[in-house]
Amino acid sequence: MNRWRAALPLLLLVLAGIVLFASGWLDRLTPQQLVAHQNELHAHIAEHPWLSRLTFIGLLTLATSTGLPGTIVVILAGGFAFGVVDGTLCSSAGLTLGSLILYLASRYAFGAGSRHPPAIVAKLHHGFEQHPVSYTLFLRFVPVVPFGAVTIALAWLRCPLWLFVGASWLGGTVALIFETSIGAGLGAAMSRSDTFGLGMFMHSNVLLPLGALALLALLPLLIERLTRPYRHPRHPVD
Repeated sequence: MNRWRAALPLLLLVLAGIVLFASGWLDRLTPQQLVAHQNELHAHIAEHPWLSRLTFIGLLTLATSTGLPGTIVVILAGGFAFGVVDGTLCSSAGLTLGSLILYLASRYAFGAGSRHPPAIVAKLHHGFEQHPVSYTLFLRFVPVVPFGAVTIALAWLRCPLWLFVGASWLGGTVALIFETSIGAGLGAAMSRSDTFGLGMFMHSNVLLPLGALALLALLPLLIERLTRPYRHPRHPVD
């Protein structure tokens, strides 16, 4: 009974994510829907600037705290609606708050982490134990592993709260700059075209941040290639 009680907050978050996904709310935030209603959207933001931003932060907080995929749709919508600067600031607040809620719920559910860890935690355990600060920052800076999965893994590894919040805010914001720029670029590209297709991604406002995000994702391969001689030194043959 105690085990189920500890897992209840995490289960409620997952359930909230399923309800949010099934409700169709995320479908309203697709680029096609946003462009179709952009006049009403921007008029509402101009009339209620603070309420609009707080609502967006709350929605992203809820989406992030569930740990389910789909937050990228909300982030892109933030770039379209508020622009790069305001969209990044609002997304950073929502992403940090949501990840903190998921972290606290996961840590409470896992307790001391004495049970057999999930596969992703086992893979990250060695690097975290050797260099906790740099490894946590690396996981947050490089968007290879899903954000929610990393949050749950760090909770199991008992990552210190100060390190988790700092890395989530700093690393998450770096990726958000590019993701929000993509959303703003998609809005600009679709406003000049009547159709949505691959050609939208060839627009310079979309292609440049998309390329930067791809390079950021390739960073682990570059680091692994550069550090391979130091991690696997060659021994002379007698």
